[in-house]
Amino acid sequence: MSSTKISIILLLCLCVLNCEDKQSSTKSKSSKQFTETIDSTLTKDKEKTNNNRKYPFLTDENAMEFLMEYGKDHKENKVRIVTDFGNIDILLYDKTKFHRANFIFLTKQNYFDYTQFYRVVNNFVIQGGNSDGMNIMKRRQKIGRYLLPPDTKRGYTHKRGAVSMPSSEIENAYKLASPYQFFIVQAPNGAYHLDGSYTIFGEVIDGMDVVDAIAAVPTDKGEWPLENVFIKKVIILD
Repeated sequence: MSSTKISIILLLCLCVLNCEDKQSSTKSKSSKQFTETIDSTLTKDKEKTNNNRKYPFLTDENAMEFLMEYGKDHKENKVRIVTDFGNIDILLYDKTKFHRANFIFLTKQNYFDYTQFYRVVNNFVIQGGNSDGMNIMKRRQKIGRYLLPPDTKRGYTHKRGAVSMPSSEIENAYKLASPYQFFIVQAPNGAYHLDGSYTIFGEVIDGMDVVDAIAAVPTDKGEWPLENVFIKKVIILD
């Protein structure tokens, strides 16, 4: 083979390699631009979601400060629990300010909608604010994970109709309360043995007949109603 032909072949090879390098460079650049575009979009979407959130993710570190400020701007103290058995109207006490603010906050976040009275003990209490549905767990995850300290020295007692907050399911020596649950004393003679252990933050002002009807439903051995007793919604009253 002549040197001329060899030179031509080498030249052609160099041209092909040069073209492949350019294509590879173009693809790499295009891929990088695509990745950067996706990352930028995800970042903007995340920032947009965070900007749309009107309250912080609540924790044990920030919940009390948040509720203190929230309570100053949201002074409502009457709510209505709507059930298939009828309505239960509740007066929330101003003296237990953190617990009142917490209940109003959760009400305005529609947290209680289609939770349940999941523990029913006739002649004792009905307990609500929980559910076996995954959607309720997701609501809690969105709002935050925090506990409320007890506020038991305001002079209130666990009389019939008292609305109180149970301790967290997590064992703790200080009776820290789950912010998402509450119970209503249905016992005709009250449940005064609970005084000092749980925070009473309100009382039923209308609808104790509804409380009695719920307390009378059949339950299993775990005190869970055999047929679900839903809290359809909780609304703020003027």
